[in-house]
Amino acid sequence: MRQLRRFAAAILLIALAGSALADVFRPAYLEFRQVEEQQFRMTWKVPALGPDRRLAAYVVLPPSVVELNDARSMFGGDAWTEQRDLAFPGGIAGTTIRIEGSAVGVTDVVARVEWLDGSTQVERLPFERPLFTVAAPAGRGEIAWTYLVLGVEHILAGLDHLLFVLALLLLVRGVRSLVATITAFTLAHSLTLVAATLGWVHVPGPPVEAIIALSIVFVAAEVLHGLAGRPGLTARAPWVVALSFGLLHGLGFAGALAEVGLPDRAIPLALLTFNVGVEVGQLIFVAAMLMLGAAGRTLAKLSPGAVSRVLAYGIGSIAAFWTIERVVAFVPA
Repeated sequence: MRQLRRFAAAILLIALAGSALADVFRPAYLEFRQVEEQQFRMTWKVPALGPDRRLAAYVVLPPSVVELNDARSMFGGDAWTEQRDLAFPGGIAGTTIRIEGSAVGVTDVVARVEWLDGSTQVERLPFERPLFTVAAPAGRGEIAWTYLVLGVEHILAGLDHLLFVLALLLLVRGVRSLVATITAFTLAHSLTLVAATLGWVHVPGPPVEAIIALSIVFVAAEVLHGLAGRPGLTARAPWVVALSFGLLHGLGFAGALAEVGLPDRAIPLALLTFNVGVEVGQLIFVAAMLMLGAAGRTLAKLSPGAVSRVLAYGIGSIAAFWTIERVVAFVPA
């Protein structure tokens, strides 16, 4: 019993420490869109901390860059946006752009360059080195690799999506059922990811994020019901729940992809490779959880039921907090 209490405390502390990493996915966003051969419109979008406060992160341009007019800035929604028209004598290729400020290392930065022919360069800048060098227009192979990596990084950084998958793993029994559940989740979120990204479906982001959190609460409760001898629909047919809630999670993935944007001349390729990246990251997480669960039961000598109960309470508590937090954020006072 003492080992169980220690294990429960450790799991809950780790989970609560990571609760701030829920998949809101609000990176700072830097875009250079080509207007003429050497002219670009720069858009710098930074998460807002209130109606008139923003994260302290700033774009540092090379001295050779010429400003063609005054910067235009505005607060809107949950972000502060600045636009500037710039000229790059000799072209922008090979130019190094830096991000500075006290917020660097706190939020992600996604940088995007779009050329007149529709080709793009997209990079997610690392905390320890927030700079990037503009390359010549990318080929299809580079686009595919970039969006594949973005998909993997997004799912592995999205704690709420991962907790939903983990809760499903606690319910699934047998390899066949596990494959059916993961496949159903994949098909569902792939469908809504494509539909929302291409503009076929329009759903406000904040309510979707709140319902995603609520879906995690539901599955965590189903785990506890099963352990108490009252298995519900999720335990009997987990693929049905994975399919249903997967549609919502796909809308969340689409919100992340909307922040980055898609290359005009390679939209199908970028969509496909981003989705493949999400699946690769998901499979990495599933494999890691299965191995960690086996190792934890062996080392701590805990029964599968005890581990499942501790995880279900931790997952459900965090998701309930997210649900309240996200509803309060978009419901008018």
